[in-house]
Amino acid sequence: MSQEILLLEDDDSLNHSIAYKLKKEGYTVHSAFTVKDALSLFQNKNLSLIICDISLPDGNGLDFCSRVRQESNVLLLFLTALDREEDIVAGYRQGADDYITKPFSITALTAKVGALLKRFPTDAPKSIISGDITLYPEEGRAAKKDSYLSLTAKEYSLLSFFMENPMRILSRNQLLEAIWDIEGNFVDENTLSVNIRRLREKIEDNPSTPAILKNVRGLGYIWERKCEKR
Repeated sequence: MSQEILLLEDDDSLNHSIAYKLKKEGYTVHSAFTVKDALSLFQNKNLSLIICDISLPDGNGLDFCSRVRQESNVLLLFLTALDREEDIVAGYRQGADDYITKPFSITALTAKVGALLKRFPTDAPKSIISGDITLYPEEGRAAKKDSYLSLTAKEYSLLSFFMENPMRILSRNQLLEAIWDIEGNFVDENTLSVNIRRLREKIEDNPSTPAILKNVRGLGYIWERKCEKR
């Protein structure tokens, strides 16, 4: 599974150039052009690194960095035209792990990204535990109590997405985009409901009562149990 990178850069040409190069290197890149979009991606993706410009149309990278640091230790790399010492120090104080000043070569940035991710690897947890359900991300399997569950690929992907985002309402669109990648593809409106029903039948003792995986009418679904990563 490739490492995921959030790229927050409002210059359209530069954003696409960086994203193209990083994707060629095997990374999964989520591009954002505003702080608002970046926050949404940060909250819904399993990120290894955030590459962030400082001057943005709806805020600045320093404030975004501060917000991220309240919730996560994800790696942060600043892109900035500000090469004054005080600006660099301010970035580090807000939690940045490294920076690169504009103009820069895309090759140099890619090398810095690779070095950062090797120096501070963000490995996936060996397991995610929620009650009597255990997810094993490296194996792509899940167990209930002491027995492995017989899950389809979609059921496993759904379970994984829910357990990585516990106690949070996930909309139908979020789930369809995450699991089925629906952009440009037709997905029957009942597909999600059917797969969730089948998943519940396998993970819950009494599927008629949504004790773990609950449908929040008009909003989406929620995994109503805390998860522990180990």
